Amino acid sequence: MEKFIKKLWIWLVKLRGWKLIIPDKKDRPELDRCVFVVAPHTSADDFLFGAAFLWSCSVNGKVFIKKEFFFWPLGPFLRMLGCVSIDRGNRRNDMVGTAVRAFKKEEFLSIAITPEATRKPTKKWKRGFWEIARQADVPIVPAYWDFRTKTIGVFDTIIPTDDFAADLRKVRSLYCAEMAKHPEGYIDVKD
Repeated sequence: MEKFIKKLWIWLVKLRGWKLIIPDKKDRPELDRCVFVVAPHTSADDFLFGAAFLWSCSVNGKVFIKKEFFFWPLGPFLRMLGCVSIDRGNRRNDMVGTAVRAFKKEEFLSIAITPEATRKPTKKWKRGFWEIARQADVPIVPAYWDFRTKTIGVFDTIIPTDDFAADLRKVRSLYCAEMAKHPEGYIDVKD
C-alpha cells in the first residue's frame, strides 16, 4: 500500500507539470545517508513536491513535520509515509538527538528538513540541520523546488565544517525568493 501511494503521489506531481531531476546514486552515493536541506519554504504545497522528490530518489527518507499535522486520519498516513512529528514549541524535544540516534541505528537514512522552520518570512534559519549533520557525521545535501521552472532537484553536497555561519552562508547562497511559490514569503539573506 505504501509503495502504491508513493508512486501515485509522484505521478500526480509529474501530472501537474513538475520535473524531478533525480541524481544517479552511482554519482551521488551520499544521498543514501545525508541531511537534505530544503528551501525556500513558503507554501504547504512544498511538502507535496519535496516528498515526491525524496521518494523518487529511492532513499530511506524521513521528513520532520510539525506535530500539528499529526491529527486523525492524517497522522497515521504521514507516519506510514516516513514523516516524523516534531513539537516545535518544546525546546526539550531533542530533535537533533533523535535524528543523530536514528543515523546511528540505520545504515541508510536521509532526513529532509526545512531550516526556515516556518512558511512565514524569516531571516533566521534554525541550525538543527547543521547540528545533525555534524554530530551524525553525514553531509548536507541542499535540495530545492523552483516554482518558476517547476523543477525539483539538488545542489552540490556540502560537508559541514566547524563554522556554522560560513556553512549557513554557503547553503543560503543557493536559494532566492524567485524560486518560492510565494516569493514575498522568502527573505533573501546574502552575507
